[in-house]
Amino acid sequence: MNKFLIVGLGNIGTEYSGTRHNIGFDVADCLVAKHHGVFQSGRLADVAELKLKGKKLIVLKPTTFMNLSGKAIKYWMDKEQIPMEHVFVILDDLALPISRLRIRGTGSDGGHNGLKSIQEQLGSVQYPRLRFGIGADYPKGRQVEFVLGKWDKNELPIIKSKIDKSVECVESFVLQGLAATMNMANKLEFS
Repeated sequence: MNKFLIVGLGNIGTEYSGTRHNIGFDVADCLVAKHHGVFQSGRLADVAELKLKGKKLIVLKPTTFMNLSGKAIKYWMDKEQIPMEHVFVILDDLALPISRLRIRGTGSDGGHNGLKSIQEQLGSVQYPRLRFGIGADYPKGRQVEFVLGKWDKNELPIIKSKIDKSVECVESFVLQGLAATMNMANKLEFS
């Protein structure tokens, strides 16, 4: 059976719930709920196992906090013997407008601490990731407050729509591969 590691990045704790920085957790929650899975507390992460047309998905929400996400990913990749090309990381991205998703098979950390940690632990930038645009609508010097802030009410319909589409992207990645998923997702515009 083909195995995939699907990782939503975020921070544990109720104070981070529903924040822009936790969108990876929100997508992971939506994916697991859609496929009637349940998260269990595991080593370095909350973990759910799903089956999708003969494929096994290990869905992770690292409990290490964002800056140490790589530790959880490395542990579960090794434990489950999952190759790097079967890892799919979902994260927030300030550099993308709120109307966009972007999927890449490689790339820099772009200043994202979660990606920095993954790169350090894996010794590579060659792993697929879905960047969930959160925009950069904040005053100079207020980046941290913005990223750790909750969505505005008027943003919620777009965010809900993008979360649903992100779940479809995960399913597409598992069933049709990276190239087909990039073609589908990277041209989408949400409004």
